[in-house]
Order: sequence, then structure tokens, then C-alpha cells
Amino acid sequence: MAASDREGNKERRIAFVIPPEMDGIRLDRALAGTMSDVSRSYLQKLILQGNVTVGGIVCTEKRAAVRGGDEVEVRVPEPGRLNVEGQDISLDIVYEDGDLLVVNKPAGMVVHPAPGRPDGTLVNALLYARRDQLSSINGVLRPGIVHRIDKDTSGLLVVAKSNAAHESLSRQLAEHSITRRYHAIVLDNLKEDRGTIDRPNIARDSGTVEEPIGRDPKNRLRNAVVERGGRSAVTHYRVLERFGRFTYIEAELETGRTHQIRVHMSWLRHPLLGDVLYGSQKNAAGARRQMLHACTLGFVHPMTGEYMEWESPLPEDFRKVLEGLRRKAGG
Repeated sequence: MAASDREGNKERRIAFVIPPEMDGIRLDRALAGTMSDVSRSYLQKLILQGNVTVGGIVCTEKRAAVRGGDEVEVRVPEPGRLNVEGQDISLDIVYEDGDLLVVNKPAGMVVHPAPGRPDGTLVNALLYARRDQLSSINGVLRPGIVHRIDKDTSGLLVVAKSNAAHESLSRQLAEHSITRRYHAIVLDNLKEDRGTIDRPNIARDSGTVEEPIGRDPKNRLRNAVVERGGRSAVTHYRVLERFGRFTYIEAELETGRTHQIRVHMSWLRHPLLGDVLYGSQKNAAGARRQMLHACTLGFVHPMTGEYMEWESPLPEDFRKVLEGLRRKAGG
């Protein structure tokens, strides 16, 4: 099944600064590590076409080494028409009925197509497996997609099959009544079992971060806690296990802003292990992506009114990193 749509009608310019942990790596790898939702082959094409500047100078060499602090600008031309094809990609469906399905997304899979990532996405897999059984509310590029999780985040998300189900689930998201709990590993030791950061007062023991999130003025690829213009964002967290240099936590979303847990934990100076965009080192402690897993999803079924909840076990790569930290801590 194929569909087409046009996303946007203007050239985009994305500017950011190379973080210290990327010092000395190739330009294409630095872009791929920062712009994780865009394919590396597309980024290499942009470099070769002269659409990338480093320090204000056009760089057409994908192997050129970048330095921490380099200012990079990527010019993304106006996208052409995207054709979205169904693809025979394995889906881990944990629940399905006539109105919705709950999917366990693997790390590395993008949720929907976009310029530079036209296929291999969850939407491509859904179009192949369910064809015309998906909600049309979000158009042909995002059929059935109610909410998203990042490419390198694993775990549960719900897909709507009917428009009525989609509208109900969207209302529950807006009302903050959907249960979304994540497990994560963050850098360094969170001293309090349940720390609270609130503005303007700081109180402890409620385990809540309530800080507005908006576009990072220094890096358009990131979001950040901002003083003005941000949207309300609330994250509840608690410590599950400590390893000295790392802490294993559970985080629960009350709101659902882009990169919310990643932004809030970085703001606390405890970025997620493996999250290069927000301050971690790549491959630290064996982590090859940000250690974030959407482990619990719960909501009121749009048609039956019954509350339903699902759990997803930690994927193998997350589990191996956690076991390695436990061995080192015990040794």
C-alpha cells in the first residue's frame, strides 16, 4: 500500500555546536549521532551537496574531523513528495482488538517517515501488516500514530485503528491520564531516593521534576528547560538501584514533551547513559544508545471504558548494560 504527502514547504536550517565528547570524529558520524532520526546516507548526501558548514565554511568532506565547540549548520532542502510504502518488517504486537493495538518498539526504529528517513519505520511496518485498518486523523505519514517515542528509545506505544479510538486516546494524553512509566540509567549518583525540583521552591521527597521545556536556544536539535516560552512539563522519578557512577531509575511522565525525560535528567546534571545529545559519552559502560525503555503503558479503553495496562521487559541490550554495572558494583 502506498500513500504520499508533502511535509513543509520551506528549506530548514539546523544549527548546533559539536559537544566535547564528539571531538575528533568524522563529520558524518557527528551529524548522525546528533540528528538520530535522519539516515546517515541522507546526511552524507547533504554534505556532498554543500549543505553543511563547519565554523561558517562549507564542508563537502564527510570524513573531515570535527572538534568540540565547532559550530555546525545543516541546510535541509525543501522535501519532495514522500511515498509511504508498506514493508514486511517484524512487529512485536502485545495487544490488539478492533480499535487499537499496543506495540513494543525496538530501539533503532523510527516511528514515522520523514525526509531523510523514508522507510524502515514503524508506520511502514503497520501499513504492511494492517493496511487500511489504521486511523486517518494524522494523515498518510502518521496513520494511527497517537504518540511517539524516540528512535533509540525502546518500549510500548499505542496505535489507533479507528478515528474514534484515536480521538479518545488523544484526549487522555491531553488530560495527562495515560500511564507512561520508563526505566532509565543515568550518570552519577542521585543522592536522594526521591528528589524534587520545582520552581521557584525546592522541596524534597516527592520525586517530581516540574520544569517548562522548549527549544534549546543554543542547539535547535535539542530541547531544554527554559525560562520563557516553554510548555509545562512534569516528570516523576524514583531511584531503583545505585552503582556509584550510575543510577538506575524509574521515571513516570505526567506530560509528554519531546525528549522530556532526557531533558529533565540532563537539567538535573544526570543525563541518560548513552545519550550523546544531552551530555553522555557514546559507548560508556557498553551503552550504544540512550538507556531509556518505555516499560509500562496504561489507559482507559476508548470503547469499553475499562482501564488496561501492559508491561514490557527490558530489552537485551539494556539488560546487559545493567548486569555489567551490577557485576562491577559487586566486585
